[in-house]
Amino acid sequence: MPKVSQEHLDARRQQIVDAARARFAGHGFARTSMADIVTESGLSNGAIYRYFTSKDEIVVAVCEQGSEALPKALTAEAVAAFLAHVRTRARETGHARLVAQIYAEAAVSPQLAALVRQQLATLRATVAALVPARRRQHAEQIAEGFVALCVSYSQQLAIRGDLDPAPFTASLMAIVEGAPDNRATG
Repeated sequence: MPKVSQEHLDARRQQIVDAARARFAGHGFARTSMADIVTESGLSNGAIYRYFTSKDEIVVAVCEQGSEALPKALTAEAVAAFLAHVRTRARETGHARLVAQIYAEAAVSPQLAALVRQQLATLRATVAALVPARRRQHAEQIAEGFVALCVSYSQQLAIRGDLDPAPFTASLMAIVEGAPDNRATG
């Protein structure tokens, strides 16, 4: 029997993860069975179980690939482009619904909760590193608020549907820039 290349194995594994992601986004974790993932992927039961022993393992694999690309800078233009990207992914791939499912499952799965906490910590650290020098002493607070509002935008896209990102961009920039210094006037 010819040896299967690592590239082929990786492609099959990714095919399974992509099928599961699509199914989870549209039907949720609870309403998706391994048989549904088999059907969605077009592979056999044996092929699925070669890579994953359970649906929980697939959920973790989907989550591991789920990190959202953050803006490269904390400017109004970069933040607006980032939120537009989040909005597009929500519309085109159901990504916001998938994230909502991941958060709900993380509430009852310690393994998934640990992974989500680590991803959120990485997001906060990335944002903190982007905070302008004049606000660096508040970087951790800014990052905490920034990530929380981004998560909220995603959750609202999942529940409310398509939302204009403009108010979220303005709120995120207020977090980054801080309140005007009113001490001189009052």
